[in-house]
Amino acid sequence: MSSAIHRPGVAFAGVWAVTFSGLLAVGAVLPVLPRYVHGPLDAGNIAVGIVVGSYAVTGLLLRPLAGRLADRRGRRPAVLLGSVAVAIAGFLYLLPLGVAGLIGARLLLGAGEGAVFTAGSAWIVDIAPPERRGRVIGLYGLAIWAGLSVGPLIGELLLSASGYTAVWLFAGVAPLIGALIAMRLPDPFRPVIHPEEHHPLIAREAIRPGAALALASIGYATVAAFVVLHLDTRGVGHGATVFGAFATMVVLTRLIGGDLPDRVGPARVATAAATVEAIGLTMMAVAQSLPVALAGALAMGAAFSLLYPSLSLIVVNGLPETRRGAALGTFTAFFDAGVGLGAPLAGLAAALGGYESAFLLAASIAMASAITIAFAISGRGRALIATRSAEGG
Repeated sequence: MSSAIHRPGVAFAGVWAVTFSGLLAVGAVLPVLPRYVHGPLDAGNIAVGIVVGSYAVTGLLLRPLAGRLADRRGRRPAVLLGSVAVAIAGFLYLLPLGVAGLIGARLLLGAGEGAVFTAGSAWIVDIAPPERRGRVIGLYGLAIWAGLSVGPLIGELLLSASGYTAVWLFAGVAPLIGALIAMRLPDPFRPVIHPEEHHPLIAREAIRPGAALALASIGYATVAAFVVLHLDTRGVGHGATVFGAFATMVVLTRLIGGDLPDRVGPARVATAAATVEAIGLTMMAVAQSLPVALAGALAMGAAFSLLYPSLSLIVVNGLPETRRGAALGTFTAFFDAGVGLGAPLAGLAAALGGYESAFLLAASIAMASAITIAFAISGRGRALIATRSAEGG
């Protein structure tokens, strides 16, 4: 193995590429699944929400376990296992098993994607300088949003050129390329297990930031599941383009302002970001034209871009490397909780009051995330709660 691959920058690029390969597969099916469920499978909006969001169930349950595996066995084995699972999930779309089969494939996808991203996050934190950790976490997160930006465009092109089968094949092959890359990367982390140490599976430090992330992630689930159908119903169309604009803005914001959590403070940035996300979702809800929908998507993308690195920085600061995997596993599981709850909740809101109601509900929940960060996570908010509790006592 070349000595160059041991350099931190090269190792970071490799882990980034592995995650990007898996998320290409995830993104490629996002604009295709709603059409497939509505069209060939002849199912309704609630079924769309369940199929799109079901992957979050296994992510929610298994991300803490993936983090524990990364802490005890190493980052690379967990990433490899996850990449293979994502690939198998992509090939399962090929089987004519109806909505139930799609749900099964999405459940396996959740387990695999959760393992890749959780172990990969711990991997890059291990090699990041502490003073630049927030920016490095943000840059790593670009692997997700680059995949979610490029993936839908690939999915649309494959669907137009060759049909659903081509999309499903791509979703199986892309993660295998990532697995091959992971096999060539060194894993500098060396687990040190002391039999007398028994850390809980759920990391306490990650609960409050994770709850805020879960609330904010409901907006993402709503956009992923229903932006195409919402804009088609309005006669606006171009839903895949709007979703691509959202994901692209996430990428651009990370590149331009990725050091904001390090410079301004993660709690301040996260509070402002959740507020802007709510504004963007409201604009998408009321959009009657493509420019308004795009403006809302860009606002939401800029805001959502800064939420994850800000909140994850709050989680990992001060933790030893032997607990980072478990803490990040707990934290990222809340993202899956938000998506797993958000997509069916948005589907129910759409069935009862139309797609606009689904987006307005997501906007109100994003504001709840901002309030949670301001009053339950930030140092000033915790101090205020403590002062009032003392006065009341």
